[in-house]
Amino acid sequence: MDTSHSRIASETTPLIPAEASKPKTPLPKLQLGIVLTIQFAEAIASTSIFPYINQLIRELGITRGDDAAVGYYAGIIESLFFVTQALTVLRWSRLSDRIGRKPVLVVGLLGACISMLCFGLSTTFWSLVISRCVCGVLNGNIGVMKTMLGELTDSTNMAQAFSLIPIVWSLGNFLGPLMGGTLARPQDHWPVLFANSFWGNYPYFLPCAVAACVLFVALFTMVFFLEETLSTKRRPKLSSATLGDSSSESLPQQPMANVSLRSLLTPTVVIPIANYTVFAFLDISRRALVPLFFSTPTYLGGLGFDPSSIGSWLALFGIMDGVLQALIFAKLVDRLGPKRLFSVSVSSYALLMVVLPIMSWLVRARGGVDHAVTFALLCQLVLSAICSMGLGACCSNINLSLQIYLSIGTLLMFMRASAPTKNTLGAINGLGQTSASVARAIGPGLATSLFAASKEYNLLGGNAVFVILFMVAIAQSWLGSQLPDKLQDRDE
Repeated sequence: MDTSHSRIASETTPLIPAEASKPKTPLPKLQLGIVLTIQFAEAIASTSIFPYINQLIRELGITRGDDAAVGYYAGIIESLFFVTQALTVLRWSRLSDRIGRKPVLVVGLLGACISMLCFGLSTTFWSLVISRCVCGVLNGNIGVMKTMLGELTDSTNMAQAFSLIPIVWSLGNFLGPLMGGTLARPQDHWPVLFANSFWGNYPYFLPCAVAACVLFVALFTMVFFLEETLSTKRRPKLSSATLGDSSSESLPQQPMANVSLRSLLTPTVVIPIANYTVFAFLDISRRALVPLFFSTPTYLGGLGFDPSSIGSWLALFGIMDGVLQALIFAKLVDRLGPKRLFSVSVSSYALLMVVLPIMSWLVRARGGVDHAVTFALLCQLVLSAICSMGLGACCSNINLSLQIYLSIGTLLMFMRASAPTKNTLGAINGLGQTSASVARAIGPGLATSLFAASKEYNLLGGNAVFVILFMVAIAQSWLGSQLPDKLQDRDE
């Protein structure tokens, strides 16, 4: 009997023992915190202009009193940063593969500081154009920061680290609009403190100056405390523990100079980048469209909010997104998987394009923004939280900010996992950011111009822009279905 049991045991025992689960690498908290601080500062700076940009366009007199035409010019200003960034971001990313990540970040932060100050001192449309172009040309930070985040993590803590990106951006999206809306035109809110004629001549300088100060603090912190993560420029005393032990991963270390961009254009790399590009277009279109929708007079189908109200609502959306991101992102990735989570997110975007025209109809039907409309705006936050808990398919009135951040978080994971070698992370993130920058360059101008044309010419009852974005979201659903079902483990 013992012989029989021994034979059965030997036949059922695997020839190759199952590999024990790899222990989770602790996150390098200090270094990760500094990188996220830079992202936080840039999120504040980039979103602080949204509450007042449409009002600024009106006050410059460009539209000659035509409120329906504001969208054309506001979209140009919002797109210019991404147009110029798209022309240079890949060069910055590839340069960071040679000279290191920190020098590129220094240039980007300095450029952002200077451009924000120039933006606040602008009194003509062309000065606004120049300040935004300067910011875009000098700023390749977003691709470099994603690369650094990839170099600070490995497959055991990647989801946890990348889940912090949308949290930080959500917090920035809370403080940025709140600051921009509250500090715009300070002479109107605090006439005693800001009685000097300077504030009347430059009513939007204060939020720009505060944003520049935040960027400078991030720059100071980065220069003195952030360690270089590029392996060829890393100081000897920088331990592998500081970098999340990512240096021990077994990806081949091929010199970046020998890797052509054409060799990276494989389906494994192209599909995540294509999804990231299309969703970047949808995301930035929504970001430009919602403040314009809020500021448009009610007789044109908007809500007629002032910059302070717009900033408060955008801030409320941002903080809700951040809180939910902190609680659910990593858990949802583990439970649903990145691909399914992304599918839910895109479906929610399509629903949002249905909600906005319904809200416009509600405002017209009730003669303005009353308690019922305010309640509808609050319900968007509640329904967004319900959707994030797996009931998104049942919701008919959703604010999509959370789902957008979840989608970008999952796509970043797909892009990082697609890297064939460690030394191509910069190039792949650069390719992704270049493609996304092109999409973001097109998105604001196209979305706000479609909104303006829809209202001016009453296309589809003034709702043509929502119909078009709805159709793009449906196309994105198909493209998302082409993503791999599972992330490639870079450690294998």
